Amino acid sequence: MTTTSTTTPADLIARSNRLGADPVNTNYAGGNTSAKGTATDPATGEPVELLWVKGSGGDLGTLTESGLAVLRLDRLRGLATVYRGVEHEDEMVAAFDYALHGKGGAAPSIDTAMHGLVDAAHVDHLHPDAGIAIATAADGERLTAEIFGGAVVWVPWRRPGWQLGADIAAVKAAHPEARGTILGGHGITAWGDTSDEAERNSLWIIETAQAHLDRHSRPEPFGPELDGYTALPQAERRAKAAALAPVLRGLVSTDKPQVGSFTDSAEVLDFLSSAEHPRLAALGTSCPDHFLRTKVTPLLLDLPADAGIDESIARLRELHEQYRLDYQAYYDRHATADSPAIRGADPLIVLVPGVGMFSYGKDAQTARVAGEFYVNAINVMRGAEGVSSYAPIDEAEKFRIEYWALEEAKLQRMPAPKPLATRVALVTGAASGIGKAIATRLAAEGACVVIADLDLATAQAAAAEIGGPDVARGVAADVSDEAAVKASIDEVLLAFGGLDLVVNNAGLSLSKSLFETTEADWDLQHDVMAKGSFLVAKNAARVLVDQGLGGDIVYISSKNSVFAGPNNIAYSATKADQAHQVRLLAAELGEHGIRVNGINPDGVVRGSGIFASGWGANRAATYGVDEKDLGAFYAQRTILKREVVPENVAAAVYAICTSDFSHTTGLHVPVDAGVAAAFLR
Repeated sequence: MTTTSTTTPADLIARSNRLGADPVNTNYAGGNTSAKGTATDPATGEPVELLWVKGSGGDLGTLTESGLAVLRLDRLRGLATVYRGVEHEDEMVAAFDYALHGKGGAAPSIDTAMHGLVDAAHVDHLHPDAGIAIATAADGERLTAEIFGGAVVWVPWRRPGWQLGADIAAVKAAHPEARGTILGGHGITAWGDTSDEAERNSLWIIETAQAHLDRHSRPEPFGPELDGYTALPQAERRAKAAALAPVLRGLVSTDKPQVGSFTDSAEVLDFLSSAEHPRLAALGTSCPDHFLRTKVTPLLLDLPADAGIDESIARLRELHEQYRLDYQAYYDRHATADSPAIRGADPLIVLVPGVGMFSYGKDAQTARVAGEFYVNAINVMRGAEGVSSYAPIDEAEKFRIEYWALEEAKLQRMPAPKPLATRVALVTGAASGIGKAIATRLAAEGACVVIADLDLATAQAAAAEIGGPDVARGVAADVSDEAAVKASIDEVLLAFGGLDLVVNNAGLSLSKSLFETTEADWDLQHDVMAKGSFLVAKNAARVLVDQGLGGDIVYISSKNSVFAGPNNIAYSATKADQAHQVRLLAAELGEHGIRVNGINPDGVVRGSGIFASGWGANRAATYGVDEKDLGAFYAQRTILKREVVPENVAAAVYAICTSDFSHTTGLHVPVDAGVAAAFLR
């Protein structure tokens, strides 16, 4: 890319970041912005007019220079001579490549024509809820004139592309006094001679639309409260959500596995408690960014808030079956010979009155954002219904967007998923040591990870080190307390929609001889590891069975589960208990597709919480070496003469959970660098 002689790109990025940082202005990854300016052409040394525009797939709030497409303005506008009409829109996106300047930057989006053709130095195209509310109102054109006078012009719905850009350019030319447009069924476009003016105009349109809605909306846009559909108390609704989550995750993963997200926000609960919510939900969303993320309609449970769990599950199964039939029929009604194949008939949004909303996607961010988009849609419906009636674009137009060849091409450009993508993992005792290494590796391989530990703050700190909330979460869990275990698993379900992989790693160790070991020592060791592993496995397995997607349970046992050493009675006995739990559960859970395997580490000194808490000093004294030399001592007694570190254990956990071991259960994998006395026989 050329170094510009102006600050145009910097101004554009700053404006974009400000606009994109506020969800009032636009949704995540929605909308685009541009700037026109002059730079030096490195091939000729002559000045050249350029367009900098947000590229395909980027997000305004986090936009950087690498996310800009850079095009020569003369070449872009010259494409008008080869434009063959609305039936040939798609070929224009490929034609943008011939207008790129230098290395071109990011891939140009379908909206590039709008930015290039409009005769203004700076252009913003945004998807604010207030603007879309006017755009989707049945009398949106009248409302636009009433609210804005001649300062904002109505543009009827047209699928994004060259012709829409030409239409908006014509509006700008015919209405020199206008600050922007309302795009029917879609959003807003604003412009300005300077970056600041474009931003002021965008914000003025949004604020003016919202002020009109606030002043003129009827008191109950969604109708009166529906008897029996008001929100359950928080604890009750979240418990019900956790109970429904595994079944829902299994249903929406019929075609392909999906990660989930849950919200019981006030907007969702209010919508679902109102009389008009069934009608409005059936109308679906309108803005292309909305329904591309949420599908055209949600799955809505048609039962009151106090419906029992079993009744709700039975009805959800029926509704899911009907949803799939309806979605297939929608596809069949509109698909043509050159349409992309159906991308799955499962819903992405599930609404449960009195409880909240589940949203789904290929990863946690996609699932969370899908839910945010449906909240945007609720806000749009509220605005439109408050001053008019909600009238989204028709089904055929939605299909043309959802199964647009250009959208399919964008999906095909996405990087291949990581090996553990869509899998949700719970790792106990994972705030440090082996558990943290396991959680880190699973997250690196694409899993959503929940770190469970006794102390919530340390669990959350470890999660923050691994990644943001779409990657890792920290929860508090005393594995010896079944209520605490169940609560932590419920948090997993509400965070990521389900559970696929459980690592029983929580543990502690007391190195004492038989006569020094007290009853309290024995009970503590067994409560945390033998009993704790049992409680975690029992409650997690119930979720895995309800999901119907199989899964993995991995026990971090020990070489000491099979090796008899001195001064180790309580620890080794409980590790042997864990080792046999692996075999017992493998035999019992196999019919559900759940694999249960164990890892037997030894001598993990570096980074180990157990060794740092006194176990290392005791073992060093037992073997007559300095504690600092204990790792090297353990290495020298192994066949491979290698020290074992937490990352070696994490690698074994990862491997046993991949598809390469799809036919393996009941196995114990030694990670001890080779200890002959611990060979399994």
